[in-house]
Amino acid sequence: MNIEKKQIDDLNIELTMTIAKDDYAAAEKKKLNAHQRTAEFKGFRKGMVPMALIQHVYGEQALVDAVNDIISEQLNSFIKDNQLRVLGEPLSSKDQPEIEWKDGNDFTFKFDIATSPEVKLDLTKEDKIPYYVIEATAQGKDEMKTNILRQYGSIQEGEAVKEDDYVVVDLEQEGKKVEGTYVTVRNLAPDFKTKFIGAKADAKFDIDVNKVFLDENDRAAVLKVKKEELAAINPDFTMTIVNVKTFVPAEMNQETFDKAFGKDKVKSEEEFDKEVAARLEANYKQESDYRFSKDAKDYLVKKAAIVLPEDFLKRWLFNVNKGKFTMEDIEKEFPQFLEDFRWQMVREALMTKYNLKVEDKDMHEAAEGYVSYQYAMYGMANVPEEQLHTAAHQVLADEKQARQIEEQVEGQKVIAAVREVVSLAKKKISVEKFRELK
Repeated sequence: MNIEKKQIDDLNIELTMTIAKDDYAAAEKKKLNAHQRTAEFKGFRKGMVPMALIQHVYGEQALVDAVNDIISEQLNSFIKDNQLRVLGEPLSSKDQPEIEWKDGNDFTFKFDIATSPEVKLDLTKEDKIPYYVIEATAQGKDEMKTNILRQYGSIQEGEAVKEDDYVVVDLEQEGKKVEGTYVTVRNLAPDFKTKFIGAKADAKFDIDVNKVFLDENDRAAVLKVKKEELAAINPDFTMTIVNVKTFVPAEMNQETFDKAFGKDKVKSEEEFDKEVAARLEANYKQESDYRFSKDAKDYLVKKAAIVLPEDFLKRWLFNVNKGKFTMEDIEKEFPQFLEDFRWQMVREALMTKYNLKVEDKDMHEAAEGYVSYQYAMYGMANVPEEQLHTAAHQVLADEKQARQIEEQVEGQKVIAAVREVVSLAKKKISVEKFRELK
């Protein structure tokens, strides 16, 4: 056995491994014996097949398996003995000699090994990261107040069509009638929408559905057919308004207060306004904190200045995904991969530096936060705690989701620790300017 190491650069190693017959003979014989014990050939009892026949049938497989076992063992030993922090896994070199799998031959293998650079980050108050303080305005408060009332509003009978309304219509042409179909006014073609707004029940319009409902999915839903059937349908219809369904914001009353903030937490319009202001400030702070998290990540990754063996990583991604992606695909996505990979390295280094740990409690709180957000997306606020607990357990039972949440928690802990060490360069900014930040 002979192993030669060639240091290509700080991060790349070429390893040449020569395996002689004496190195693999015993392992090869052991594998042939194993095949002999289990092989079943017609005319021979199990375990009594002549070795010459076993060698003829299984010889190359036994040779390949024996040599590969030695390769794996020697690579692992080399990495462990040299205390290498390996990226990915060793890859067969591009200039690997062609192998002739013949018993008795010596075999030479070349491997490329990439190592991970050490991440060094020393942070002090001299490190300044921007923190944007969003200023709440009267207009912002009014908008949030309007949005809350709309969130808890309802669909009611209307008279004249308005842009945010839903309209129930009948569509008719010779030999075909579609009754009671819903039309979303804002999804109509702009030129027709102008004519349609202001119309009332019983109003009739001669339309070309292809020109009025530009989206095929909307058109199919209105005509109550499959999208594949649209091409065969005459697009000319008479559309009659049956009734108008208009959206009405919630009233400023106790029922709305209870829905928005919890039972009896708000009992007057004045208290409602205070809660709106507090919620707006909380939302702005959340946005500011999220922006700080992004800027902090960018700052830390830039300061760490991690150099990676990019050519090796591209090859490794291609090999590990086993044909799922072409090299063109990998080239396209590689900048984002590098960004995520560098942040992962920084995150792990700072978790160690600041002695941070993710506890079960952290995972459950994060999972409940994730579930609560999902419920809120569907307009479900104030979900019972027991329901949140159950849903969070289900999320954490999924290995992929649990790992994503763990990475999220790690990131939050690292950013919180960094925030205590660095200086925050606070900048007041309007919400409009804040939203324009890249």
